[in-house]
Order: sequence, then C-alpha cells, then structure tokens
Amino acid sequence: MSGEAPIRPPSNPAGKRISIALAVAVHLLLAAFLFYGVNWQTKAPEAVEVELVRAAPDPAPVPVAVPPAPTPEPPPPAPAPEPKPAPPPPKPEIAIKEKEKPKPPPKPVPAPTPRVDPFQEQLKREAEQLTQRKQAETAAQELAQVKAGQAAAARNKAIADYLGRIRGKIRGNIVLPPEIKGNPEAIFEVTQLPSGEVISVRLKKSSGNAALDAAVERAILKSSPLPKPEQSDVFDRLLNIPYRPRED
Repeated sequence: MSGEAPIRPPSNPAGKRISIALAVAVHLLLAAFLFYGVNWQTKAPEAVEVELVRAAPDPAPVPVAVPPAPTPEPPPPAPAPEPKPAPPPPKPEIAIKEKEKPKPPPKPVPAPTPRVDPFQEQLKREAEQLTQRKQAETAAQELAQVKAGQAAAARNKAIADYLGRIRGKIRGNIVLPPEIKGNPEAIFEVTQLPSGEVISVRLKKSSGNAALDAAVERAILKSSPLPKPEQSDVFDRLLNIPYRPRED
C-alpha cells in the first residue's frame, strides 16, 4: 500500500473565483481611502460667515385641552346566592320529654362540722355541771332559808301563844297587894314537867316590891299544872315568865 499515490480532494473552481474577487475589492477600497484621506488634509478650510439676529420670542404655548379621564365602569353585580333548602322540621320527641316532670329541689349541702377539741369539750361540760350544781345549791339554800324562816316564825308564834296562855292563867290566880307604884316587872324561872306540873319557882329579877314578888310566886304555884303547848316541839322544861301588874 505504500506505493500507491495519495487521494486528493476534488478542486472547486467557483470558490477560487469568489476569493479572487474579494481580494480585488479590498485592494480597491484601500486605494480609495488613501486617496481621499490625503486630499482632505491638503485642502484649506473655507471661512464661515455667521449673522447675528435677535432671537424672536417663543410663541406662547397653546393650552391643549386634556380630555377627561374616562369614568370607570362599575363592576358587575355579584350573583345572588342561591337559596339554601329549608331544614326539615324537627321530629317530635317522645311523650316523656313533651311534658317534663318538675325537678326536685336541690338538697341542702350540710355545713362542715367544726373540729371539736375533746379536752376543751370536757372542760366546758365540767364548767357547766359546776355552774348547775352551784345554782342548785344556791336555790336549795334559799329554799331552806325560806323554810327555816317560816318555821321560826311559826315557832315564835306558837311560843308567844303558849306563854300568853300561861301568863293569862297566872294573872287570873294573883292577888295584887295595895299601894303598888308604877308598873314594876318581876321575872321568874319555872321548872315544869311535860304534863305542865310546876316543880319549882325561882325569882330571877325582883320588881322592887317584895309583896308583889310574893304574890306572883303564889299565883304561879296555884296555876299548876300549866297549859300545854299546841306543838310538842315548843315545850320547854324551863320557862322564863315575866310579869307586870298593869300589863294588858
């Protein structure tokens, strides 16, 4: 294969002609540019005359009528919403709900019980019991005092009545001596039995008149037995019997 001749591409005569034409055109343009450029530099410039003329005032601007802005068209109305279908009527409830029963009143909530201290509660109870005992004792004492007063009053009345009956009996048996001055008092101590029999008579206080004292002593002995008391507790073995001649 080394002995064979290389393959050459086929020649293009149209391309060669175009290349030659372009080269000639470029040379002609370069020659014309050099010619006119040298000729412009060697030619003298001509004088330029300037005429000064007063500038006329600019005419007043003619007002231009501005057309009015176009009125914006109103937006088209929004479409009306479509009516929604009415909801179906509620179904009737059961008969129990149609007529509700009255609700019972709410139960009152009990108040919380305060915490009680047992020791304080015990002290409180003891204080109340002590107060009650004192009140009861005071009432009992007052009642006893009232009863004692009533009993004493009744006893004193019984004693006064008893002694009055004794003095009355003695006064009925006395014979007064003559010539007694004033109203002297004599007191005698009489000892008696429960039956009223007089055992002894003793003069405790003289009237100052011996005849009067002797007359009273004889009247006491003559009055034996003495009247008995209506109440047995009033009886006393020893009696102090006072006597005045002019005592009613």
